[in-house]
Amino acid sequence: MTVIKRIAIIGAGTMGRMISLQIARHGFPVTLYDIQSEMLTDAKQAQRDYLAGWMSAGDITITDSETILARITLSSDLLEAVKDADLVIEAVPEQVDLKRKVFKQLDAVMREHAIIATNSSSIRVSLLEDATERPEQVANFHFYTPVWDSPMVEVGGGTQTSSDVLDALSEFAIAIGILPLRVQKESTGFIFNRVWRAIKREVLRVADSGVASFEDIDRAWMIKYGTHDLPPFAQMDRIGLDVVQAIEEHYARESGDPADLPPPILTEKVARGDLGQKTGCGFYTYPNPSYAQSDFLKPDKS
Repeated sequence: MTVIKRIAIIGAGTMGRMISLQIARHGFPVTLYDIQSEMLTDAKQAQRDYLAGWMSAGDITITDSETILARITLSSDLLEAVKDADLVIEAVPEQVDLKRKVFKQLDAVMREHAIIATNSSSIRVSLLEDATERPEQVANFHFYTPVWDSPMVEVGGGTQTSSDVLDALSEFAIAIGILPLRVQKESTGFIFNRVWRAIKREVLRVADSGVASFEDIDRAWMIKYGTHDLPPFAQMDRIGLDVVQAIEEHYARESGDPADLPPPILTEKVARGDLGQKTGCGFYTYPNPSYAQSDFLKPDKS
């Protein structure tokens, strides 16, 4: 069984920077790669901000912070990033063609024994594995955001993935403080996202059809289930509305049903560039969204 000691992350977006920080926090050296140097700069600052928050909470010391950062190498050279890696985790946008292109590039430069894992939230491994010459070493390794507040990862294979690879990924997940959830059968959306997708699809439809405002849908959710986690529309803002749209379009391609396409309430925002927290505007406006205000759930006394 492959022993995972060195890791590379492909893609320095929200998930890539979080996964690499979680890995480094638990003592492993990790290289974070992105083709865009500005993404690496943004990732480094975001990681410093996360660490500052942990220090403020008393979870780590300044020495811990410096040690964690020292374990993370930033690179815009793909060969340099993956040449020593036992595990490479792809965290690029949810586009099958893009992921296949990345897998093919990785297959050509990675070590023979190394595992290629996708952090895809919906795309089945069988749609990606034949882009490589090592389908038995291709797997799904899907984290949730924020990684440290949702400490679970879905571990699943394709049509040829070795059980040893899945075992190695599960052991590595435990080593970085994450609970591995085994996906026993291929399924678009895997485990949690199949459930979340049903919720996401329906709340978008309810708001798009004019039955209720997105704010009132979120209010209903928060009152019913509590405020310890984000309600659906706030959750989509955090994920990124462009990511949500890409996932919904993938489901529609899988089903062949036009009814599965994302509704205008989502696609029009994406077309305007209102992508959620990362752009300052999505369903809510940031950095001070109304759902986070003390009066969001109070009865109107006017």
